Amino acid sequence: MARKARETDANAPVIIKKYANRRLYNTSSSSYITLDDLAAMVRDNVDFQVLDAKSGDDITHSILTQIIMDEEANGGQMLPVSFLRELIGMYGNSMQAMMPSYLEASMENFRQNQAKIREAFEKGLTGGPLAAIHETNMAMMRAATGAFIPGGAGGKPVQRRDNDRSDGTKGEGTKDEIAALREQMEAMQKKLDELGK
Repeated sequence: MARKARETDANAPVIIKKYANRRLYNTSSSSYITLDDLAAMVRDNVDFQVLDAKSGDDITHSILTQIIMDEEANGGQMLPVSFLRELIGMYGNSMQAMMPSYLEASMENFRQNQAKIREAFEKGLTGGPLAAIHETNMAMMRAATGAFIPGGAGGKPVQRRDNDRSDGTKGEGTKDEIAALREQMEAMQKKLDELGK
């Protein structure tokens, strides 16, 4: 029975407690750590959960966001300004609910094809299939933005908090727009598959 408990503990995330003085305490190693240490844990695929020491609330999301902000501020800029603007513009819109799953799917797709993409970069195929994949991805983002945010593909985002369409109807045609997005994602996957041939 003790063995089973140990196996369960091995699979459980490492608990990090954040105290009011902003210090982070790793309960597994019984030591204080920094955000840099947490970033290293992410890179090493160590699963962890950050809890507020006083309330017990899960604050992992805000801590991970803070790590990204620190990385961006310290010269490791990876997120383009245009992407950040589009992302900010989607808060409060009907698109907001779809974005987490879309971003997770995009990252998973990137992760699965990382070797192919790295190889294409190393060979300098900027005008080849990789450029086509990038353009397809950007077209998907513009189409998704345009479908849910009038003017979002380049114009000023319009804040909308329900399923109102620009033609005044309530959500009609949304299934067609989602189907179009799926077709674009399938086209992108096909191009990625062609890279591996």
